[in-house]
Amino acid sequence: MLGKDKTGKSYAAQLQAILDESPLKAAGFIVTVYGDVVEPRGGVIWTGNLVEICAEVGISETLVRTAVSRLVAAGQLSGEREGRRSFYRLAAPARAEFAAAARLLFGPPEPTDWHFVQLTGDRPDEAMQILERAGHSRLGPRLAVGARAMPPLKQPAVIFRAEIVSGEGDLGAFAADHWDLDYHAEAYRGFLARFGRIESLLAGDARLTALESLVTRLLLVHQFRLVVLRDPRLPQAALPVGWPGDDARALFARLYLRLSPDADLHIARHFVSADGALPVDSEATRRRLSLLAGAA
Repeated sequence: MLGKDKTGKSYAAQLQAILDESPLKAAGFIVTVYGDVVEPRGGVIWTGNLVEICAEVGISETLVRTAVSRLVAAGQLSGEREGRRSFYRLAAPARAEFAAAARLLFGPPEPTDWHFVQLTGDRPDEAMQILERAGHSRLGPRLAVGARAMPPLKQPAVIFRAEIVSGEGDLGAFAADHWDLDYHAEAYRGFLARFGRIESLLAGDARLTALESLVTRLLLVHQFRLVVLRDPRLPQAALPVGWPGDDARALFARLYLRLSPDADLHIARHFVSADGALPVDSEATRRRLSLLAGAA
């Protein structure tokens, strides 16, 4: 029997509220399925499994197949057939992107890496947009500053490594001048509000099926990934007091650990590759859980 939180909303209503507040795009959610379920279990999945799990969040089969075709055209997926069934695996370039995203979600905090980037190619606007999406701040038409690892750029650039030799007490003012930290803080607070309600339900008498556990975990990963990838991930000294990012990461870890036993059981029972059923776990999934246990 599903429980209700203090607002009286059931689990199903809370989940629908999350979908209403943050509508899903088929391609983005499929990327989440690969990152959370498929990649740590060999990287291959039957298209039917994608159709089935996407239907649980309101994404139609037509949208799934269109999104898969676009991901193939973009070089992120490659297809193969086994009898009448189609299977898709991550293409080599996408595997590197997924590994980097997984480190952000499941790994320890990144080391601080202050640097300036001077773009020297013919298309600085395109490269600058990539830098900004990775959390860098635009200082000029070709110059940006960042505190974390560089994203892959196809355009040439001169990169200057930087270190703080004085004025660390004013680092917060520097960050406030160059990043819209209120925007990122609000994104974390929204995540905390939405999934805090789910945690409250699970702490009460809510009992989820294995499928519901997987769907909830996928939404958890999807929304946290979007917030974290856009976050400039500045060092603690540059952040304002009461920064909600740490609380959001702890909530993500607690819920992921709580949902995983049943979610992984559903995967093993229903998800297949060309070689057979996907395993309930793997070395990669066990490592993720171990890392999250420390964060929780």
